[in-house]
Amino acid sequence: MSSIDFSHYEVETFYDEMFDTSGQVRPGFQLLRKKFEAMSRERMKQLQYASDRAQRSIGMTFNVYSDDQGIERILPLDLVPRIITGEEWSMMERGLRQRIYALNLFLEDIYHDQKILKDKIIPEHLILDCPSFLKQCVGLDVPRKIWCHIIGTDLIRDANGEFRVLEDNLRCPSGVSYMLENREILKRTFPDVFEQLRVRPVTDYAMELRKTLAHLSDLTSPTIAVLTPGIYNSAYFEHSYLAQQMAVELVEGSDLLVKDGFVFMKTIRGLERVDVIYRRIDDDFLDPLTFRKDSLLGVPGIFDAYSKGNVALANAPGNGVADDKAIYAYVPDIIKYYLNEDIILKNVDTYLCSREDEKQYVLDNIDQLVVKKTDGSGGYGMLIGPKSTREEQNEFKQKILDQPHKYIAQPTISLSRVPTMIDGQPEGRHVDLRPYILFGEDIKIIPGALTRVALKKGSLVVNSSQGGGSKDTWVLY
Repeated sequence: MSSIDFSHYEVETFYDEMFDTSGQVRPGFQLLRKKFEAMSRERMKQLQYASDRAQRSIGMTFNVYSDDQGIERILPLDLVPRIITGEEWSMMERGLRQRIYALNLFLEDIYHDQKILKDKIIPEHLILDCPSFLKQCVGLDVPRKIWCHIIGTDLIRDANGEFRVLEDNLRCPSGVSYMLENREILKRTFPDVFEQLRVRPVTDYAMELRKTLAHLSDLTSPTIAVLTPGIYNSAYFEHSYLAQQMAVELVEGSDLLVKDGFVFMKTIRGLERVDVIYRRIDDDFLDPLTFRKDSLLGVPGIFDAYSKGNVALANAPGNGVADDKAIYAYVPDIIKYYLNEDIILKNVDTYLCSREDEKQYVLDNIDQLVVKKTDGSGGYGMLIGPKSTREEQNEFKQKILDQPHKYIAQPTISLSRVPTMIDGQPEGRHVDLRPYILFGEDIKIIPGALTRVALKKGSLVVNSSQGGGSKDTWVLY
């Protein structure tokens, strides 16, 4: 039987997280390499097959509406874990805590005094014209003054091995259920290596999430529910999984009603008041009386109940303005303004097409840049310049000229790579990192993350909806 062989693994072109440029194994990966090299390719394929079956057996699937191969798919789990040292993680924790704290102060400010706009740190039009800035939330006093309770910040590692923030996901970040189940699968697959490396646990996430939600209520034992759009939503597995793990109710909009300014859940015992809702429904669809009138997913009157303080929502409506990719460019200024500190986790260099000189630079160099819609997500609505055609570039140039404030551009980042098993042999594939942060009584960064991997050779797009997979992320003590 042929064994797994790292001798032909290429490390010259990109920052590789397992090997340095001389081919030496980086700290933390030595034991892992020995484990794989002692294994046959056939055994690895058997383990991969078992992993795929385990995912399907628990319904660990997601829906892709535009996929002509069928809407139900598993998120492929590669069995080579990503390893992050304790020292690297400590730096990342400090940077994430600083960032989330500042962004929360920013949200509280722009929905109240708007000092940051009056002091001209951020152009007023970027806020007022942002689709995610909800005028209905102006003057709204949210519980504990916390706007972003569950966060999934996307990080990348650049060509120098430095972690940088790619996106802030403050609205309804998904993927944490895959982080948790990936860990369970990897622990069963490589229990000896997991034990020897002393990997930090992530098993208390559901307990911490419940504590975070309960903190939003003044009641000793508040009734908590997870609000889902329903079984056809791409993240429905996660919604049901988290509700089950927290031992709370999973509800759809039709299961709730507002009466006398309070939110109630319909049960076989009659109406039961709900105090805290972890909502996985976008702002627009939350309440047809306040937002989209054609929404059948939300709960009529729920925003009024929320405004009166009779129910708590996580995450708070309107916090997507801090997610906007144009606002992202100002996060270093936001941190300096509210905290008087320099940013710890740096942004990726970003060009705002709303600025005339930067717009011209983007138009002149569009074949070398990644262009994104400021309110886009999921890898859609973007142009990867070096991999685009002249026709696609011209199309995006026109879009930028028509609506410059809706586009930003960034250099094409050489995402770091981690060995990934392709037909039983290791090949380098590009990855990003999504740590999960909970903001309750304190800001807690879960010591693990969802590593998303671009399974297509040479691809920089890691999104699950576009052919990406995942890895377990092992944070060491």
